[in-house]
Amino acid sequence: MEQESPPLGPQRAAISNPADISVICAYFVAVIAVGLWSMCRTNRGTVGGYFLAGRNMVWWPIGASLFASNIGSGHFVGLAGTGAANGLAVAGFEWNALYIVLLLGWLFVPVYLTAGVITMPQYLKKRFGGRRIRLYLSVLSLFMYIFTKISVDMFSGAVFIQQALGWNIYVAVIALLIITTIYTVTGGLAALMYTDTVQTFVMIGGAFVLMGFAFHEVGGYQGMFDKYMNAFPKRTISPTPDLYNISASCYLPREDSFHMIRDAVTSDLPWPTVILGLSINSVWYWCSDQVIVQRCLAGKNLTHVKAGCILCGYLKLLPMFLMVMPGMISRILYPDEVACVIPEECKRICSTEVGCSNIAYPKLVVSLMPSGLRGLMLAVMLAALMSSLASIFNSSSTLFTMDIYNRIRPQSSDKELLIVGRVWILLLVGVSIAWIPVVQAAQGGQLFDYIQSISSYLAPPIAAVFLLGVFVKRVNEQGAFWGMVAGLAIGMARMIPEFFYGTGSCLFPSSCPRVICGIHYLYFAIILFSATAVIVIGISLCTPPIPEKHLHRLVFSLRHSKEERVDLDTEEEEEAKEKEAAQQKRREQAERAAAENGKLEHVLEVEDTKLTSSPGRLRQCLAWFCGMNSQEQPEPSPEEKAEALKRLTDITEHPIWKRVVDINALIMMAVASFLWGYYA
Repeated sequence: MEQESPPLGPQRAAISNPADISVICAYFVAVIAVGLWSMCRTNRGTVGGYFLAGRNMVWWPIGASLFASNIGSGHFVGLAGTGAANGLAVAGFEWNALYIVLLLGWLFVPVYLTAGVITMPQYLKKRFGGRRIRLYLSVLSLFMYIFTKISVDMFSGAVFIQQALGWNIYVAVIALLIITTIYTVTGGLAALMYTDTVQTFVMIGGAFVLMGFAFHEVGGYQGMFDKYMNAFPKRTISPTPDLYNISASCYLPREDSFHMIRDAVTSDLPWPTVILGLSINSVWYWCSDQVIVQRCLAGKNLTHVKAGCILCGYLKLLPMFLMVMPGMISRILYPDEVACVIPEECKRICSTEVGCSNIAYPKLVVSLMPSGLRGLMLAVMLAALMSSLASIFNSSSTLFTMDIYNRIRPQSSDKELLIVGRVWILLLVGVSIAWIPVVQAAQGGQLFDYIQSISSYLAPPIAAVFLLGVFVKRVNEQGAFWGMVAGLAIGMARMIPEFFYGTGSCLFPSSCPRVICGIHYLYFAIILFSATAVIVIGISLCTPPIPEKHLHRLVFSLRHSKEERVDLDTEEEEEAKEKEAAQQKRREQAERAAAENGKLEHVLEVEDTKLTSSPGRLRQCLAWFCGMNSQEQPEPSPEEKAEALKRLTDITEHPIWKRVVDINALIMMAVASFLWGYYA
């Protein structure tokens, strides 16, 4: 093999012509227009309106928003990059979700709806009682958002923009964050779900166009399979062989590149882990993660939620063909860059020494597509980045505001909660930017493996507690809490040494002791899940059970119960009553003092003047833009509250439409099973 090849030139801005810029501008105009329309159409001035879109969403924005929230720029970059490096098997991460998303709609959401909750920690609070488990899950979920979602999406989006525009990676990150933060902070969940629908069409349309160009360039579908095994770089001999030796396994494609079911011991994705370990991570992500479940809780009724899950499942069939296979084609067309193996070369190409497979998709776009369409694909990446980031920002804001800040200041008003939720987003951004260098170097430069490995160390205990909490009545608070704590300790015992020693690469293997890091991360997920479940059940059996009067409509077997439930979190209601009583007492004291001084009439006149006077136009515009109307909403009567609660927690379905969605779910599972078998 040849040692020398022409040196790579400096990165140029591939998207700098009027056609590309016009397409990008048109995209932003469309997104802003949809955002403004949804802001005018929805009520963002209340907690329910901002965080749950008034629970009035129909099936198609639910399905589109589920897909767009899941498919961020990390998927375009990560799936294509891992596909370029290791072949088709990474699509198993996507196709596994087809089954799990049905569990969400049919088994988990009915319980969450009848529980009448806004957040997942709030569900655990109602299910188990106590304060510690809700606070614990809220804090852990926020950390996971930073490590596995926000920083990953920012990094992957910046990789694309760095390739397309030649910008510094941090300049690209900050520019995109400013745009995303503005429409997340102002819009609320309804604005996000409608803009997510637009983003989904843009992402799928643009990705289909690129897929067509890629397959045409490589000689069609069969051409990809014929040429992939010969896609390796020309330069494979180290200029400094005394520092490292490059073996053929570091640059040759894997022999099992075209198989999704791989060896149970020696492969990069053993088949038992794809079936079991990946399903555990998927249960956490799809069935108990705030970002996903919050979209379903906004559904108009249970049938719309199920139909949205089916739509999302059908859309999840596409990443194999829109991302994984184009990534493999990128390696065929540009092996010296995408499959580079010499650290110095990789450093020059993509600013990291562990490999450049993450540039597979961006490289395909900037090198293959004509002017105008390059701008469309940058818009696609911006759509993926912003829809995913915006969803995470909104959900993490909900978690912090409702489950942490509201516990610290239970007397806070709705307006204060809305302001705090928006400020929290800004703090998340800063922490996530600081974490980007860790993401850049982890798991040998393969972004998708990094995401799944972190999830495997932190998510299984959460998945175990939610699964047992929803389906096993005997599980109690002591078992759930100590099971999660023990599971976190076991997971951190694996994660901390791995980050301390580094995950390593083909040329520079990690020095982490084999007894700690030698187990595949998805096998570790199975072990961690099993250990947590044993601890939860064991401690629950050794401690008193929760009486059934506290469990009506909080577990799956009691979801249709008509019995009155005595909530375990009644202390919150007591705090609310105490808060209202204290406010009433302060008002009475103020009125009495004013009356004694003969100033009550004057005070009332001043207040009346304030209410009737019109605030400045700037203040009015700002209040509307942030969804905070200056006029107080009238307090609903107890009868209106009861009627609203009954509507929101109703899970009855029309028999005909119920049958329609059930049949569609069976069809989708049949299609998924066929594709698994075809590519196995």
